[in-house]
Amino acid sequence: MTQQAAIFPEFVFESGVRLRDVPVAYHTWGSLNAAGDNAVLVCHSLTSTSDAHDWWPALFGEGRALDPTRHFVVCANAIGSPYGTLSPLSVNPESGEAYGPDFPVPTVRDTVALHRMLLDRLGVRRVLYAIGGSMGGMQALEWAFQDGFVQGIVPIGVGGRHSAWCIAWSEVQRQAIYRDPAWRGGHYRAGEGPVAGLGVARMIAMISYRSFASFEDRFGRVRGGDDTAPYAMETYLHHQGTKLVERFDANCYVRLTESMDTHDVSRGRGEYREVLGRVDQPALVIGIDSDVLYPLEEQRELARGIPRGELAVLEAPHGHDSFLIEVATVNEMVVSWLKRTLEPVTVNHTR
Repeated sequence: MTQQAAIFPEFVFESGVRLRDVPVAYHTWGSLNAAGDNAVLVCHSLTSTSDAHDWWPALFGEGRALDPTRHFVVCANAIGSPYGTLSPLSVNPESGEAYGPDFPVPTVRDTVALHRMLLDRLGVRRVLYAIGGSMGGMQALEWAFQDGFVQGIVPIGVGGRHSAWCIAWSEVQRQAIYRDPAWRGGHYRAGEGPVAGLGVARMIAMISYRSFASFEDRFGRVRGGDDTAPYAMETYLHHQGTKLVERFDANCYVRLTESMDTHDVSRGRGEYREVLGRVDQPALVIGIDSDVLYPLEEQRELARGIPRGELAVLEAPHGHDSFLIEVATVNEMVVSWLKRTLEPVTVNHTR
């Protein structure tokens, strides 16, 4: 499935900022039925694209969590991401140049609001369930507050609000970018941004995405050659930093991490536990036992606080990234939950 795009005349951010000619990039699989109620929404993580089949292939297929023979699967690119949706790389119609560092900070709710506009345009009347890990899990949780539009949610490896611990990780990554000489005081045109700084930010992030056991088992104290060669661990981190620089934009990275820091389902809604108690959809909360970024206790708290919530623990040594590595197990967890909680959907293939 190739990427598609929709353009909206205007979008208003939570902050009140209004932008015109707003693009949304997305992928779809399967067909929307006549009732418009067999959609499944996949929400992507920080640096992923809307091509969910590329990074979650084991979840796609007949009888799987994302079944194009029964579901109309939609994955849309988040606001701020460089892969086609409104972002610092988008051209400001007022100036004819990219927004760059002048792009406003989007909230997680802004992304959900824009994606709701997309689903309305596609004819979706109801979503069977929304699923996502990490930043995608934040969106899945916010979809629970869309007036019953979504029947169920599957947040993975995330809490109900960004913790001080996570905000700290975000800020140190941003500081790596800010301290790159190419940052030029924060004012530079998109496409000319930090290279070294963004690479270091990614190296920092990779440490938080894995675990002690994962790194020790994979790298240990192995070097790439003799005793003067870099440790394999060092080489790996530099490789990950270089790869992200080649495909991402520093302004986008800054805005997306700032967006994640806005995550708090209780913001403006009331006391945290009381707000969780208002989520009336079935919720499969998947936690990872080796996750140091979003500790398992955060998912326990979500599952306890959501009246129809249940906790599934992904036991894996890989840390936070386990939801992108142990994909077959994630699929099994979701399929089992679907069979127990949500009714099967019949697809009208003539639509």
